[in-house]
Amino acid sequence: MTPPGGKVFDRHRGGKLAVAPTVPLDDSDDLSLAYTPGVARVCEAIAADQDLVRRYTWVSHVVAVVTDGSAVLGLGNIGPRAAMPVMEGKAALFKRFADVDAVPICLDTQDPDQIVAAVTAIAPSFGGINLEDIAAPRCFEIERRLQAALDIPVFHDDQHGTAVVVLAALRNAAALQGRKLEDLRVVVCGAGAAGVAVTTMLLAAGVVGASVLVCDSRGIIHTGRDGVTGQKAELAAMTNPQGLAGDLRAALRDADVLIGVSGGRISEEAVAAMAPDAIVFALANPTPEVPVKVARRHAAVVATGRSDYPNQINNVLAFPGIFRGALTAGATRITEGMKLAAADAIARVAADDLRPDAIVPSPLDPRVVPAVAEAVAGAARRDGVCRSV
Repeated sequence: MTPPGGKVFDRHRGGKLAVAPTVPLDDSDDLSLAYTPGVARVCEAIAADQDLVRRYTWVSHVVAVVTDGSAVLGLGNIGPRAAMPVMEGKAALFKRFADVDAVPICLDTQDPDQIVAAVTAIAPSFGGINLEDIAAPRCFEIERRLQAALDIPVFHDDQHGTAVVVLAALRNAAALQGRKLEDLRVVVCGAGAAGVAVTTMLLAAGVVGASVLVCDSRGIIHTGRDGVTGQKAELAAMTNPQGLAGDLRAALRDADVLIGVSGGRISEEAVAAMAPDAIVFALANPTPEVPVKVARRHAAVVATGRSDYPNQINNVLAFPGIFRGALTAGATRITEGMKLAAADAIARVAADDLRPDAIVPSPLDPRVVPAVAEAVAGAARRDGVCRSV
């Protein structure tokens, strides 16, 4: 088979990462300090006090980016090898934006027990675990079990990174219109990893559960619907206490906000039935649930996950600063308070110049990561999840 070519493939040739030493290795004295015999003294010190690993190895500034390749971008279950370019890219973004070193780990298993065992086994080499592109509902169990097993931050970015940036964007979109979160009627289209996390975070930030409807491929989720189990049962318990039923079109009638995290398609007719001055976040990538031209005909504020349209709701606004702040603070986990602080920080960066086409900062804005990192570290200290050093 002839290797593919072109600008994109040329950029990825040989991968996007490398490892470089941080100490000189130019003569025998350098070797004796960095490796044997000097390294043995450092090993003995860490064996006597394992907390020293954070001071005398890379653990304090390195994250594992872990996937099983089961839900990669909008490509689906393409497996661990095909997922590697995305994981390399994620690691490159960590370094570029937050000076956090990251290592892509693509596991050749989709069994939750094996994934938990593998990540637990390699955890001593890392200061944090960024779970990536693991399909729902398996991702919920894996994250929960790893959080319980490890004393370092474990963060499934497809869930929480998306939710943090959505909350930041919605705060600013509402502020632009002189509205409060608690006054909004919100429809979340999609009940997978991102849909669950977005809904949970919006409720924590003040959106009223009675004003939230979550839809999956079968329509509005409610406690009386057959077959609602697991995470969907939890969503049903938190939202839609009226027990409203029906399809997505019924859910969107007179709604103020649509948050699409489903990868499906939403008709113009359904969007047109929303309330005046609607807010539409169509975040499926690369093809938004609602075409941008269609959304703009019926909504006052439109956001997507794409970089070629204004208002890109992209996880890169969140995860580099979140991990930078967590690592700096020596956090043992990432709390709800830390995620809310990250969302508020992102929103504040854009707050001084809000426009319908500028409700979030650019991922390239140099203010974002320092603001998020500082807010997250502060929240970690307030929440009491920092190591005492």
